[in-house]
Amino acid sequence: MKNAALLLRITAVISLLFAVGHTLGGLKSWSPIGETIVLSDMRTFRFDVGGVNRSYLEFYRGFGFLLTVSLVMQAILLWQLGGLAKADRTQALPFIWTFFVASVASGILTWKFLFPVPVYFGGVVTVCLGLALLASR
Repeated sequence: MKNAALLLRITAVISLLFAVGHTLGGLKSWSPIGETIVLSDMRTFRFDVGGVNRSYLEFYRGFGFLLTVSLVMQAILLWQLGGLAKADRTQALPFIWTFFVASVASGILTWKFLFPVPVYFGGVVTVCLGLALLASR
C-alpha cells in the first residue's frame, strides 16, 4: 500500500504547484494578450449585487482566487489521504475514487473551456490518482 500513499502525496504536491501557478497568474495584470476592449469593459462595468458594488473583473478574479483555495484544500486532503492509504486501504479507497472522478470531470471542463496548461496539470493529477487506485487494489 506504500505505492498508493506515495502517489497520493505526489498528487498533493502537484496540486499545490497548480495552486501556486494559478495564484501567480491571478496576481498579474491578467490578460495574456494584453489590454483589450473586453478586459477594459470587465474592469469598468460595475453593478450592485447583495449590497455591494462590483465589476465583472472583480467577480472573475474572485472566482479564480476561490479556485486557488480549493486547490490548496485538495493538496492538503490528498496529503492526509496518503497517510490514510498507508494505514487502511479500505477506508482510503472511496476517497481516492471521489478525487479521481472529480478530476476526470474537471479535466473535461478544462479541456472544453480553458487552455492547455491547466489541462496538463489536471491530466497529471488524474493519472496519479488512477495509478493510486490501481496500487490500492
